[in-house]
Amino acid sequence: MIRVLLVDDQALIRSGFRALLDLEDDIEVVAEAADGGEGVELARRYLPDIALIDISMPVVDGIEATRRIAADPALAGVHVVILTNYGLDEHVFDALRAGAAGFLVKDIVPEDFLHAVRVAARGDALLAPSITRRLIDRYVSRPLHTGTGTGLKELTNREREAVALVAQGLSNDQIADRMVISSLTAKTHVNRAMTKLHARDRAQLVVLAYESGLVVPRTF
Repeated sequence: MIRVLLVDDQALIRSGFRALLDLEDDIEVVAEAADGGEGVELARRYLPDIALIDISMPVVDGIEATRRIAADPALAGVHVVILTNYGLDEHVFDALRAGAAGFLVKDIVPEDFLHAVRVAARGDALLAPSITRRLIDRYVSRPLHTGTGTGLKELTNREREAVALVAQGLSNDQIADRMVISSLTAKTHVNRAMTKLHARDRAQLVVLAYESGLVVPRTF
């Protein structure tokens, strides 16, 4: 059962998402919050698999809520998915840097929304290749000097290759096909790279790959 926390200051939005999720046998909405601070507290209380968090809220916004969740070791299993009205903007990138697993636009069709919740629950990033390219082109290409160089030196050549493919938005199965290895081996390379780079999830791995210079923007 996928446990979901809804965090949005608009009750109508929360009720709409809850109505969709409640129809699914494998998904349960465990709690709702109207601001980020309350959302973090409820995350600690219920330990959901997914926290769907609106990026723009009064009191504590989605970026700060994401940052607090990502910084709490007790919430390591909570995957934050940012909800936004505006598509890809700099605030979304800030949320990904803070530790979000991905983002969804609120006008997403129901089928895609439910699929996205299940994808995030598996620990996969909600970053399609087209979205990744836009993210890179608009923001990550700026040098940010986050100090991840030391971690990069610990990566094997195959781990570096896997990270570069993750940064293109590829799944483990697609990485396996590209590297001519098994899906299990691809997953192992990705997970080891995440551990060495202290990346919370695949979305953060994408950000680290570009901010560190491991992958150069506009190369694919």
